[in-house]
Amino acid sequence: MKKYILTILFAALILSGCGTVSSETKENASEEAVSEETMDASAEAETPAEPEEPEEPEDTVEPFDITLAFAGDINFDDNWSVMAYYHSIGDDLEAVIDPDYIKLMNDADLFWINNEFTYSYRGAPMPDKYYTFRSSPENVEIMKTLGADIVGLANNHCFDYGEESFYDTLETLKNAGIPYVGAGMNIDEAKAPVYLEAQGVKIAYVAASRAEKYRLTPPATEDSPGILRCYDNEIFIESIKEAAENADYVIALPHWGTEDSTVLEEAQLTGAKEYIDAGADAVIGAHTHWIQGMDEYKGKPIAYSLGNFWFNDESLETMLYELHLKGEKVTTPEGEVTVNIESVEPEIIPGMQENCVTTMAEGAEKTRILEYIDSISP
Repeated sequence: MKKYILTILFAALILSGCGTVSSETKENASEEAVSEETMDASAEAETPAEPEEPEEPEDTVEPFDITLAFAGDINFDDNWSVMAYYHSIGDDLEAVIDPDYIKLMNDADLFWINNEFTYSYRGAPMPDKYYTFRSSPENVEIMKTLGADIVGLANNHCFDYGEESFYDTLETLKNAGIPYVGAGMNIDEAKAPVYLEAQGVKIAYVAASRAEKYRLTPPATEDSPGILRCYDNEIFIESIKEAAENADYVIALPHWGTEDSTVLEEAQLTGAKEYIDAGADAVIGAHTHWIQGMDEYKGKPIAYSLGNFWFNDESLETMLYELHLKGEKVTTPEGEVTVNIESVEPEIIPGMQENCVTTMAEGAEKTRILEYIDSISP
């Protein structure tokens, strides 16, 4: 019996010893595994991560949709028919110029109109000139109400009351914050392109006149005031080329043609092409009082004459002429800018000047005027 008990106890001790060895082995194995994991983690921590490639900076692309608006001859002479009527009804501008036109002029990114008179109280009418126009300087507020961003002075009436009156005209427009083009204190100012900006796009205006049979309005010289003439196109073309080198879009504004006629002069037909060949992107004329035809050359729009806008008491077709420029401006990270003009769409908004009032045409009248313009176009 004792021998049996001892045998059992011996067996128990052997089993107990085996269990103890197994537990220590597990603990040692576990410690070794933790140690290896710690070393692996430490090794990973010590190994620097590869730097990410920096993203290349991208160009900035800004789309634009620009409206450039233009209107023909306007006259603020206080003693002339349109202003006499305007004063007689209490200086109500919307009663003499259609509010829809005024809104379009103000909504345009840039609006140009032909300033066919002088602002001054001084001076005397130019001798041997049948029509002379002088406006009170205060009337420049009308120009501001119309939304004019720039006016044309390359015409045959800006010098009607002589040099003093001409100086007053320039000063009045400067004080009103309205740039002028085509005239100045000397030839450098008269021939200089005027640069304006619309939605980040640089627009250049250049203007000259060849409107007088008897050349009474003086040309600007190195040391005397006047207009830029284009009976000879040499200087005008130089101005256009200069503008083309410094602007994204160039508008040539010649004052030309035969008054009260839709028949184009040869100088208009050849001149428009020369201006475009020199770098003009559009040619928009004035002076004839009557609307003249539309044309294009090398895909560039030509409006030979916009006619009167609000100038006298005659019944005449008129228009607001618009150019819609669409495209995008691309700026590189280095700051280099490229302007891509993808399309230019001309638009005629026809109307009538009648009984000293200018109204926008609608319906059948609008169709009639558009068909009339088409009929007189080359």
